Amino acid sequence: MTIFSKIISGEIPSYKIAENDHFIAFLDIMPLRKGHTLVIPKIEVDKLFDVPDEYLSGLLVFAKPVAKAIEKSFDCNRCGVSVVGIEVPHAHVHLIPLNSANDVNFLQPKLQLTDSEMKEIQELIVGNL
Repeated sequence: MTIFSKIISGEIPSYKIAENDHFIAFLDIMPLRKGHTLVIPKIEVDKLFDVPDEYLSGLLVFAKPVAKAIEKSFDCNRCGVSVVGIEVPHAHVHLIPLNSANDVNFLQPKLQLTDSEMKEIQELIVGNL
């Protein structure tokens, strides 16, 4: 069972942004930028392109209003989408507020945010959904 499956089941807490029967979006706890959000299917599949078609297309439809809320919440040119999928063997996409291509450079140091900062970001994005 992956860490994401434990988040889905509620075993591990998260800063949830949105959820339905098939998908969940929550803040990345090691974000590149404030507002960095992960969107995952509730089925445990390692690679994004192994996800069944109905989930794969639904993932972007589910992510769209979350991305729009991120754009409203932060001073950014757009909300970018990145698929890396190396650290956790559970398909997921990263939604990241962007002002430059370097904003999605996963080799740069991650932000270290407090619980209260994370909750503030969560409330801001949820409020713009």
